[in-house]
Amino acid sequence: MIANAKPPTEIRRLRALHPEMRERDFARIHGISEAELVAAEVGRSAIRLRPDVEVLLNGLRAAGEVMALTRNESAVHEKIGPYEKVVIGPMASMVLGEQIDLRIFPSKWAFGFAVEKAGEEGAVRRSLQFFDAQGQAVHKVHARPATNLEAWSVLVTSLRHAEQADSIEIAPAAPVALPGEAADVATLREHWRALTDTHQFFGMLKKLNLPRLAAVEMVGEDLAWQLDAKAVEEMFASVAGTDLPIMAFVGNHGCIQIHAGPITNIKPMGPWLNVMDETFHLHLRLDHIASVWAVRKPTSDGHVTSVEVYDGNRELIIQFFGKRQEGSDERAGWRTAVERLPLHSQSNAA
Repeated sequence: MIANAKPPTEIRRLRALHPEMRERDFARIHGISEAELVAAEVGRSAIRLRPDVEVLLNGLRAAGEVMALTRNESAVHEKIGPYEKVVIGPMASMVLGEQIDLRIFPSKWAFGFAVEKAGEEGAVRRSLQFFDAQGQAVHKVHARPATNLEAWSVLVTSLRHAEQADSIEIAPAAPVALPGEAADVATLREHWRALTDTHQFFGMLKKLNLPRLAAVEMVGEDLAWQLDAKAVEEMFASVAGTDLPIMAFVGNHGCIQIHAGPITNIKPMGPWLNVMDETFHLHLRLDHIASVWAVRKPTSDGHVTSVEVYDGNRELIIQFFGKRQEGSDERAGWRTAVERLPLHSQSNAA
């Protein structure tokens, strides 16, 4: 473990000088993690919580309408609704509601806090915030006007940590290393073409010792082809305001959050491409996009097409699919929309 970069008193002093700055931006500028920033307010506007996913998910069911937020460095995914159809598992837990759809990996959750801040016109903004061992946010839950605050308070009490110090110790990031020799193209294509379900894809990559983007780059253009960087904007333009339901996956190593349904209200703002629909908000940093790929995976019901967006560190930012029912082929409208997206310039030259 490593000590805090700054003592809590110094963090609070600096924060008082920049109260309007977004938490993530403030933490980055001052060389601390976001979790350390929140921890510095324990005993003031924050309560430290146990990162107990089972207690959290079961407790949130009684809270009614809330806003669930999952993000990575380049995309923010927000869904408004109740936590429903909770499934607790030993390695992963799920929320399978019509609005809030999550895949949670509890082993990555290290710190939790309940935060209350003054909002506009005397209102109180309440949130539950959870972080990994490096202090990076994995998932947040924000109260809404319709939230059952009595159930919210009961949940906070049940999750309250015995230790309420205003500092935490964060761990350095573990080095990522793939064991063994990576598979060759022929082996990758053999395994890829043998897929019968999209959920087998991660296991295939692990078995073949291949990072995701490396596999996508090498498998061949019949199964994955590179798109122009503006393909994401064009995809949004082609599906927005139609009845075509899409799926948008945004995640980090502790949580993946999914939207399934049509999208309507697209609002570009600076480097951000935003979706501002009634129960779904998405904020995507277009200037972080290094490559975009159309990816085709076989299933027992026909192939499934996705659009995958990667950053400069070769990490997956966001993934899009057409919404489909298990046992059915994907929607022709989605497949056509993807196949019409502009190719990367190198592909055009080939």
